[in-house]
Amino acid sequence: MLTVLKKQGRARRCEFKTVHGTVQTPAFMNVATSAAIKGALSTIDLKEIRCQVMLCNTYHLHVRPGDELIKDLDGLHKFTNWSGPILTDSGGFQVFSLAKLRHIKEEGVTFASHVDGRRIFMGPEESMRIQSNLGSTIAMAFDECVENPAKYDYAKMSCERTVRWLERCKAEMDRLNSLPDTVNPDQLLFGINQGCTFDDLRIENMKQIAKLDLDGYAIGGLAVGEPKEDMYRIISAVEPYMPENKPRYLMGVGTPGNILEAVSRGVDLFDCVMPSRNARHGHLFTWNGIININNAKYERDLSPIDDSCDCPTCKSFSRAYIRHLFKSKEMLAMRLCVMHNLYFYNNLMERIRDSIENDEFDLFKDKYVDLLDTRI
Repeated sequence: MLTVLKKQGRARRCEFKTVHGTVQTPAFMNVATSAAIKGALSTIDLKEIRCQVMLCNTYHLHVRPGDELIKDLDGLHKFTNWSGPILTDSGGFQVFSLAKLRHIKEEGVTFASHVDGRRIFMGPEESMRIQSNLGSTIAMAFDECVENPAKYDYAKMSCERTVRWLERCKAEMDRLNSLPDTVNPDQLLFGINQGCTFDDLRIENMKQIAKLDLDGYAIGGLAVGEPKEDMYRIISAVEPYMPENKPRYLMGVGTPGNILEAVSRGVDLFDCVMPSRNARHGHLFTWNGIININNAKYERDLSPIDDSCDCPTCKSFSRAYIRHLFKSKEMLAMRLCVMHNLYFYNNLMERIRDSIENDEFDLFKDKYVDLLDTRI
């Protein structure tokens, strides 16, 4: 259940209650692809860096260790020692991004595993069954991710099929939640808006999926190479047709600037691998912009990554030391930097929430929307 606590323009400050805890939004969901944050962070670390939601990958966990094994071990929460909300994506994005050979038909998609090449079939029912075995808090509907730019006729046909798939997802989720051995009988289902960069397809698709009265709605198929102006235009076009009383999730986004722009257009939830991926290469977010800790100018710099940050890394270690760890190829370098970047994102969302509550979001956005994405 979502409660809108405060609005400033289209920006929303909400509480999203789930069976695994209440999420304060706007929120960033930390990406734990194979049930772990890349960079050697555990779920214990996630609590320390103020993570609210952990996001895991349906496709990768289906391939290994296997969703049936995780069900036998009482689900993802027990498996990972994480008590908070978990969102699992549908596996659709990985099917279309990782599989070199795939065959799409009405029933679903047949493709080759990127691990061992074995043939896998995944459709709406299969995706729902895998996610039910995982026992996540939120399951995402199975959809087709169409590459941008796409031809209008194919995008339209894909949207129509995705709606039919969503109806099947909902029916299967209802069935699975009623079974006596279901890991999480309160599992929620989010639908995904598609339509590439065509405003009319996006709007019509949103109208159709809103009729299904799902637990939340995502905007998918963006941040895949199109200009950011197109992304912002699509969010603005779709938002008026998204139910006011349901969470709104922009998938795979993005930079701090992207997040601020999307919050100003009414989005509640975000996820992206970028902050952790960048951290593993020494690209770090600060409140003055982005730094590359590998640069020679930090060789003797005993200051923290960010003087105004109170993350575990900044409280204890210097730029000089972290740079040394990278040069020495020590795993600790990645761990400390991933911890910092994810803390920065969670702190950014806290400050966004505070600014909306205090009617200062526009000022906050104007100050940081460009600054935080600027390389120093």
